[in-house]
This record gives sequence, C-alpha cells and structure tokens, in this order.
Amino acid sequence: MTTLDKQLLAIASTPLKTIPDVIATLEALGDALPDGDGLKWFNWLYLTVTKAVDLSLAARPWHNPDWVARLDVVFAALYTDALTRWLTPGQAPPECWAVLFRARNDARLARIQFALGGMNAHIDHDLALAVMNTCSEFHLPPIHLSQEYQDYCAVNELLDAIIERAKKELLTGLLGNNLPCIQLVENLAAMWGLRATREAAWTNAEMLCATRLVPGLAARFLAGLDSRATLAGRGLLVPVGTR
Repeated sequence: MTTLDKQLLAIASTPLKTIPDVIATLEALGDALPDGDGLKWFNWLYLTVTKAVDLSLAARPWHNPDWVARLDVVFAALYTDALTRWLTPGQAPPECWAVLFRARNDARLARIQFALGGMNAHIDHDLALAVMNTCSEFHLPPIHLSQEYQDYCAVNELLDAIIERAKKELLTGLLGNNLPCIQLVENLAAMWGLRATREAAWTNAEMLCATRLVPGLAARFLAGLDSRATLAGRGLLVPVGTR
C-alpha cells in the first residue's frame, strides 16, 4: 500500500455522524488526493453537492429536514465505506466502485468521466440502500409522493446546476491536458441523467424494502444493482486519449 493510500484509508475510516463530519472528511480526502488521481474529481463534485445540501437545510422549507440531513450522512458513509474496503487488504467494495478505483490513475480519461463515474456508482447502487436505511431509522417506509419523497426530489434542484457546472469545468484530461476527442467525452457526459437515475434509486429503495420479506432476496437485488451500475460505469470510463 502506498503512503497516499494509507493516508486515504485513515481519513475514510473516520466515523460520520453529522453533515459537518461528512464535509470535513471530503475536504481531507480532497486535500490528500493529487490532481492526477481521478478520485479527486469525484470527491470534488461530491463535496460541492454536500456543501449545497448543508446550506439549504436552513434556507429551504423542507418537510422533514432531519430526514434529509440523516440521509446525507448515511449516503456519504457508503462512499467512505467503499473506499475503505478497497484500501483494506482482504476486503472488496461493490464492483461498481472497484471499476472507478481501478481507473484512478488512467491519464487517458477526462476529469468529468471520473466525476460522473463516481456519481454513477454512488447513486445507481448506493442511494437506494441509503434511502431504505434512513427510512428504517425514522420508522418510515419509502413511499412514492410522501413528504420524504418530495424532499428527496427537491434535492434535484440543487444538483442540476452543480452537475452542469462540473460538466464544463471538468471537461479536460486527468492531468489538465486538452482532450483529443472532446466530442466523445461530451457525449459520454450527456448520456448520464441525474433526475432519471435518482428517480430509479427511490423506486429501488421501495423494492428493497419489499425484498426483506423473502430470505436472501435483498442480497440478490443489491447484486443486480451492482451489476447494472458496473456496466454503466464501464461505459462512462471508456478511455478517450493516449497516455
């Protein structure tokens, strides 16, 4: 294990209890990661999103702000757990995360590819689990059109502008170089849709709750989510340049 990975493991292993904890951990990871490590650009995007959600909790009329805040923490812990598993000998994260982690130093990729590749793994696979677990803590089932669902959808308004900004600011090679196939990268970025992906994640959370009635079904359902997120991640992380 490299010195950098030891540092990342120590940071990612820090327990998360509040949104300030999440922000502090993401900032520490961002400070440790060099520009030539693709994980830095997903982490940058995630930190930007988390700060926006944190500011919105006091500024917006949420139906259940405590639920929104807790979901943010539970969700972030799935990212740090995946990174911890990747860096810990003998452990393994979901394959959708491993696809991203394996590509961290591939200079043929654009920064936006890493950012969206991480968002893909985190939303396509992790978000349904985070919604289900957060609802369980609040003794609430994830119900379509519920107040919690409305708060969940309201987050889309915060994310839209951030994602579009990222697609412009990160449209460069991993090392800050010009992209030889910029049209291909723009097409890859355009194929990933935030709102549709988050809507599917809520539906998957509802289905996950239902799978608990059948022994073993929840694990098989999550394995299916991982497989689909892995395929999408491989598509987003297609090399577009030369080393």
